[in-house]
Amino acid sequence: MYKKILLPTDGSEYANKATEHALWIAKASGAEIIALGVTDTSSLIGLPLDDVIVRIKEMLQEEAAKSLEAVAKIVEEYDNNIKITLRNEDGSPADVVVKTIKEEEIDLVVVGTSGKHGLDRFLLGSVAENVVRSSICPVLVVH
Repeated sequence: MYKKILLPTDGSEYANKATEHALWIAKASGAEIIALGVTDTSSLIGLPLDDVIVRIKEMLQEEAAKSLEAVAKIVEEYDNNIKITLRNEDGSPADVVVKTIKEEEIDLVVVGTSGKHGLDRFLLGSVAENVVRSSICPVLVVH
């Protein structure tokens, strides 16, 4: 039923739970997973591009890379036969996820309810909520 599963991740507890669900679905359906880390650069727009801003962006990119490495490790421990692509993008997380859904012709998105920076916005994180509202494919939100 599913051929491509998008797994947005930030390394948070809920993102890791979403990873487990995505793996189970991928194994059952033979789908490939695209794990997507997004470096949220939206708060840096308009700031002068000095050394501090460059270093902040580098730190955010390192954090996203660590999140993707954690997903790769979980996949390796779960089932090495699941095809996974690790991808890191810059931008507004919800916008990048929605863009990736269209570009990659995603069949299912599996996303955690709130991330490291979500502060448990009500019960659904703002990224997850925006993805649910804007997605052209089914979205599984994991809490």
